[in-house]
Amino acid sequence: MAPGQQIDVVVVLQQKLAELEAQVEQLQQAGDEQFRRLADHAPFPIWCSGTDAMRYFVNRAWLEFRGRSLEQELGSGWTDGVHPDDRDLSIETYIKSFTGRQPFHMEYRLLRADGAYTWVEDNGLPRTCADGSFAGYVGMVADITGRKRDAFTPEQESMRLVFALTERERQVLVLIADGKSTKEAAARLGISYKTADSHRSRILEKLGVHETASMVRYAIRAGLVQP
Repeated sequence: MAPGQQIDVVVVLQQKLAELEAQVEQLQQAGDEQFRRLADHAPFPIWCSGTDAMRYFVNRAWLEFRGRSLEQELGSGWTDGVHPDDRDLSIETYIKSFTGRQPFHMEYRLLRADGAYTWVEDNGLPRTCADGSFAGYVGMVADITGRKRDAFTPEQESMRLVFALTERERQVLVLIADGKSTKEAAARLGISYKTADSHRSRILEKLGVHETASMVRYAIRAGLVQP
């Protein structure tokens, strides 16, 4: 796909996401039962969580996408479908946003009904009761696999080396490649600076490089972060 066409695809997707977010905002103004009825007719996956951060509702489109029962997806059951390499960071982002009552946006791979993982964009918004008190979150999910596939093709050797790292090492690599310092990465992951620095040293050793810039290039070539 030519660069101009890639930009067109991204623009169209951004417009679609803006339209979906507007629909979600309209839905969350409705009463609970009305919301459920409307959400079940929406063409995109929608979820709701309560004040305990547990999912208490997912719509028909979500269940069709996942190919599982409502009971399987409620509570924390939805996390079973998140790719193992994306799970910790996705849950961490969700919990931190939930605690701060802040909207969030994250991308992760989710298992579809056909058994394949697909990249999705998950956007969550805090909900409030009529009296203004916190009621939980409502979110919507969009399949962005096409955008990921068209925009970038990971380098196989970089993927092999990066995915030979432990899951925690990959988390540190992603955060550092995203511009975080070792201290900031440690704080995000809830580990000590010494532990994070030890992970960083092992990443450098396993990738066969000696500086952060080369480490970041591996993360980009493997598709862990955007160039």
